[in-house]
Amino acid sequence: MKIAVDAMGGDHAPQAIVEGVMLARKEFPEMQFQLYGDETQIKAYLTDETNIQIIHTDEKINSDDEPVKAIRRKKQASMVLAAQAVKNGEADAIFSAGNTGALLAAGLFIVGRIKGIERPGLLSTMPVMGQTTGFDMLDLGANADNKAEHLVQYAILGSFYANNVRGITKPRVGLLNNGTEETKGSELTKKTFELLSSEPNIHFIGNVEARDLLNGAADVVVTDGFTGNAVLKSIEGTALNIVSLLKQSILDSGLKGKLGALLLKDALKGLKNEMDYAKYGGAVLFGLKAPVVKTHGSTGPEAVATTIRQIHAMLETKVVEKLVTQFEQKTSE
Repeated sequence: MKIAVDAMGGDHAPQAIVEGVMLARKEFPEMQFQLYGDETQIKAYLTDETNIQIIHTDEKINSDDEPVKAIRRKKQASMVLAAQAVKNGEADAIFSAGNTGALLAAGLFIVGRIKGIERPGLLSTMPVMGQTTGFDMLDLGANADNKAEHLVQYAILGSFYANNVRGITKPRVGLLNNGTEETKGSELTKKTFELLSSEPNIHFIGNVEARDLLNGAADVVVTDGFTGNAVLKSIEGTALNIVSLLKQSILDSGLKGKLGALLLKDALKGLKNEMDYAKYGGAVLFGLKAPVVKTHGSTGPEAVATTIRQIHAMLETKVVEKLVTQFEQKTSE
């Protein structure tokens, strides 16, 4: 397995990326890593080059670059070279913590879509309270505007990922809506509900509401990219604010509060870990010819290693190859 890594993407690059790769290498000694970026900066944090190849480039895509223009104009950028390596068969997957829009563009224009998939979706596994499995949600922002047919494809893609990568038999697919009744929602969700109800390749359980997502209402949740991105950021923001509020309340409550917090230290740590979506890995642009995976820009080494574990699972289960076969059969029928 070979992974092309954009070593210069992210708020803490290349340090967090390099240290995360070294953590993952301990777990997966059979994997090979191609690190694209400034060789001098990368080597400053690299203590052992076993199974690690550095491909030097001075160019990188910045967080404020316009995605499509950056991909087309910065031909030697670390992200572009990593994507090109996947296209050329020199690597099996690409990983980046850099500019999300640019990585989506690189995935679409360089790696390429699987035949039969009109709109690849950005998929991420989110936490479920009291459970370790989580749920998959897409689209999380790859496409702002969608047709009902696109959401049906997302349902198939999400179900396929949940089954093959996460090992969930007959995953429950829910359509995100403002009510559970069949008649609720916009014209888009009503049409999607109708199509999903007659789709034989998924286990559709109907509409699900946003307030029930973290309670495990479904194994796969489908929505348009605009709504999905808004929900994702709401969940992220809520989790961060709850932790911040708890911490501030403890600091403001005097000695008794601090003593109480000390006694509850393990429980509070467990709560924080349970709400941490990063423990499931990064977001996958699913529906492309190879795994294209994005993790949060502020990610640290542990989250980088977790995302690489996710990529390993995708490659080991050959989920992309299976998806190609399924959609090739559908388009030939």
